[in-house]
This record gives sequence, structure tokens and C-alpha cells, in this order.
Amino acid sequence: MTAHETPLPPSAPAGSDPEGLARDESFWRRCARQYRVSETFTNLENGYYGIMPEPVLRAYHHNVDRLNQANSYLLRTTYKAEADAIRARIAALAGVAKEEIALTRNGTEALHNLIGGYNRLRPGDAVMYADLDYHSMQYAMNWLHKRRGVEIVRITIPEPATRQAVLDTYAKALRAHPRVRLLLLTHLNNRTGLVLPIRDLAQLARDKGVDAIVDAAHSWGQLDFTIPGLGADFAGFSLHKWMNAPLGTGFLYIRRSRLADIDRAYDDETNPAVDIRSRVQPGTTDVAPILSVPAALDFHRALGGSAVKQARLRYLRDRWVHQVRHIDNLEILTPDDPAMSGAITSFRVTGRTSESENAAIAKYLLERHRIFTVQRGGPVGGDCVRVTPALFTLSHHVDALAEALHDVATRFRANTS
Repeated sequence: MTAHETPLPPSAPAGSDPEGLARDESFWRRCARQYRVSETFTNLENGYYGIMPEPVLRAYHHNVDRLNQANSYLLRTTYKAEADAIRARIAALAGVAKEEIALTRNGTEALHNLIGGYNRLRPGDAVMYADLDYHSMQYAMNWLHKRRGVEIVRITIPEPATRQAVLDTYAKALRAHPRVRLLLLTHLNNRTGLVLPIRDLAQLARDKGVDAIVDAAHSWGQLDFTIPGLGADFAGFSLHKWMNAPLGTGFLYIRRSRLADIDRAYDDETNPAVDIRSRVQPGTTDVAPILSVPAALDFHRALGGSAVKQARLRYLRDRWVHQVRHIDNLEILTPDDPAMSGAITSFRVTGRTSESENAAIAKYLLERHRIFTVQRGGPVGGDCVRVTPALFTLSHHVDALAEALHDVATRFRANTS
């Protein structure tokens, strides 16, 4: 093999057990070789977006060249058919019809179009979201006060969270605010990594006459599910996070029977009102990322799909968490219940709840231990530090984190006297 050649992507053996494969470090070392990552630090901040593995990176470079060479000829001839085929592949993997999804530039755009376009609100109605929802989605919900004349209800998810505590929190809030008509739900939030029982919450809302819009930007590709399993009629997704497609790819979902409840984007008439693509403002966009999505889907399938990825990411998360659970002043903000966690988990040093203190902890981890993490705000108990392994993360990386956290807990112990 020459220096310019890349090993073939590992393929999960047919019928392999995801939990067993999650512990097969030789398999994941082969997977890690598919990613070009810096060797100057250990990257445990992969929640921002997922870098492309080599097959996707090569496809992306090819498509950038192809677009640049063919120019508008590509856009005016074959692109629409190719994009339609890509929609079909995504829909099949997601368990819905092609006519129920539309490509977007990211999960934020998808969710903004759903929230801003939801047209069943009337002055005096209310909308609800939680403290752990993504900040851009909170802003969009707040904007509905001006756009639709509705009231805003903000709730907090308890710490520590349990499945029943989460269900009780939403049930109590919906009872207390009977004018709520729209509920934002985040499947797996970007602050602590908590996974909500979305299907039960969506049904709880539906029983109250409330529609749910699901933020699944972080969950699709990280967790093993299909859209019907969410039990919601509206959802937004990212492709450049846990599907490792190029930056600038995502999609939205609207159940076919509910299309009329989301306005066309800016009343644009490029596509007819009965076409879900009219819910996304078209414009001229870089299509090279979209054309590279099939390579990402191929890589996802070769690894064994979401079940294998979920098992591996949870294994890495559990491996470091279980090594530090006993530290008395280290708070792990995501429960060990496998139904409520994925890759992302945040921690807090007891008493260190400010933005500056948690930024200092993340800085210390990088400068002293060469481990990259990130400070996050929003949880009711205060700021925290987020840890996010990826498919190129190996066991020794999270073991090093666990060792470093013993140092962190000692160095940043709060003075309680």
C-alpha cells in the first residue's frame, strides 16, 4: 500500500451482534483509519459536526470538481434527478415515503422552516419548549410571539433526569397550560446528551390536542430508530452530524397528511404547494455536499447501520462514565439508562456552575491533558462540560479522559467552607 492509499472501510460481519462488535477494538481501529484527524490532541468534541471518513471525503472532492467543471449544465440537467434519488435513499432508511422529506442545508434550517411555517396557531394560543432544547430553536419559538401572537411557555427538565421524571414534567406542564398548541421536543439534546422518550411525549401531546415538532438533528445516525418510531408528524434532521455527510446537508419531514399545516417557504412558487419541497426556499446552493450524501449512506451501511453505531458510541460513553461515577464532586448529567443516552454526555464539577468556570475546565483539559471538550450552558443546574466521542474514538482515548477527570475533580474542587 502506498502512502496515498487508504484501507478499505471495515464492514460489519453479516449477523454480527452490535453489542459484541462495539467492544471489538480491532474493528474500530480499522474504522478510525478512515478518518484524517489531528494527532496533536484527542478530539472529544464531535457534537458540533461529524467529520467525513475517507470515502465520503473523496466523493465530496469529486463532486466539487464535477460541479465546478460542469457549472450550470449540471444544475439544469441531471442534478434534480440525482437529488430526487438521494431523497429516496434517505426516505427508505428513515422508514417514510420520499414525498414526506425535503433536503435542507442543515437541521437548523429544517426546524426553522417547520416552526416558522406552522400555521395552526392563533393569537392567544401558546407554544412550549424546554431549557435543554437547542438555542436556535428556542429563539424560533420565541419569534412566534411576534409572528403568530402566541404566548411562550418555557419548562425545565429536572436534574437528575429519569424517564418518569421527564414524562411527569411534560404532563404537568401541559395540564397547567391548556392553551399550548405546539410543543418542541428534542430527541437527543446538544447540551447534556439526554435522550427523551419522544414517542411517549408526542402521544402525550397529541392526547391534549398539541402538535410536536421533533429536533432529531443529533439523534439520526447516533441512535437506532426510524421516523415512524418518533410518533410525531414533523421533524428536522442533520446529515452532517452522525451520518458524516459534508457540512451543509440535512432534511425535514412532514407526514403526508399534514403538509398543508406548514406554509410554503416565503410563499415561493418554484414547487407546487402539494410538493414538500415548496417548504424549503430553493435559491442557488452548493450541491456538492448533497451529491456526496450517498457515499455517507454507503459508509453507514458498511459499518452495520445505526444499531452498530449506537452500540459503539454508548460503549465509549459508558466506559469513561463508569470510571468516574465514584468521584464525589463530579456530576454526570446523563443517566446510565441506555434508553436515555447516546454518545454525548456532560459533566459538572460540583459548585462550578458558571460559564467561565466550565470554560476554564475545558481549557485545562486541553492544555494539561491534550483532550478537547467544550463548555455548554442551559441546564437548570448550571453550565457544564460536554464530552462527545466519535466513530474514530478508541477505548484508550476515553480511558485517558477518565484519568484526566480525577485530576480535574481535585484541581477544581469548590471551596464549600
